[in-house]
Amino acid sequence: MTRPITVGVDGSPASQAAADWAADEALRRGLPLRVVHAWRWEPLTVPVVNDREEQARWAQSVVLEAEKRLRVRHPELEITAEVLADEPGTGLVRANRDAEMLVLGSRGHGVFVGFLLGSYAQQVIAHVERPVVSVRAPQDTEPVPSGGEVVVGQQGSAEDSEAVLRFAFEAAAARGVPVRAVRAWSLPPVFAYGTVPLRLVDEASGLEPQEREQLAEALAPWREKYPEVEVREHVEIGTGSQVLLSQAVGADLLVVGRRVRRAPIGARIGSVAHAALHHARCPVAVVPHA
Repeated sequence: MTRPITVGVDGSPASQAAADWAADEALRRGLPLRVVHAWRWEPLTVPVVNDREEQARWAQSVVLEAEKRLRVRHPELEITAEVLADEPGTGLVRANRDAEMLVLGSRGHGVFVGFLLGSYAQQVIAHVERPVVSVRAPQDTEPVPSGGEVVVGQQGSAEDSEAVLRFAFEAAAARGVPVRAVRAWSLPPVFAYGTVPLRLVDEASGLEPQEREQLAEALAPWREKYPEVEVREHVEIGTGSQVLLSQAVGADLLVVGRRVRRAPIGARIGSVAHAALHHARCPVAVVPHA
């Protein structure tokens, strides 16, 4: 079964930017596009239109207008549009299950139903089974230069980063741009206390070649599978979020991983993904992995 690229829309500039990005990506990958808006009747307590039929008409108009605009821009693209009978967070999580990826605007809002798409984005990203791409509203950032790179954060072993690297190489191949693979590392905690002999500090400098070897090992199968994709490796000491964001300036896309696990108080997206979503100027793909 061919999975579509699914985009959540709500009529805002951010969701329009997300829809445009999703349509372009669907064309690059030869996939259909599914435009959705999650809505369920909820009586409102604020003094705005509180009519079920009016809200239903508005929800329907959101997806139809988005579909119409995209058909004008991309008449060759296969597009479907529908209103999901569910509350936004749950509806978007369910929509992600059958999608190649889910695309969301980072600052959307609904006029009548009053939901802030951005406020649901973290909830959705923390619970979905497949990649989610967050796209900023046009006014939030300067235009990303064309012909950039797909920047991807690589952590752990080759097995740990398999899903993240797959997504990055697929995206780069579809765009015809290089992959910049970034691996951040830090000294063991014992070095932070300032009581370690200088000899051991010198020996610790040998850690970076090991990090480079681990990155090269993780990249090897993807270099072989995508020989047409240029690969640029970057290993640097520092926190994952700082190193990754510094390397993502001017990127076409930033790809980060999210480990799938349940914390006692619920799912989390991780510190690196959180920093990327809040501070990266380019679209950010969050890829769940084991």
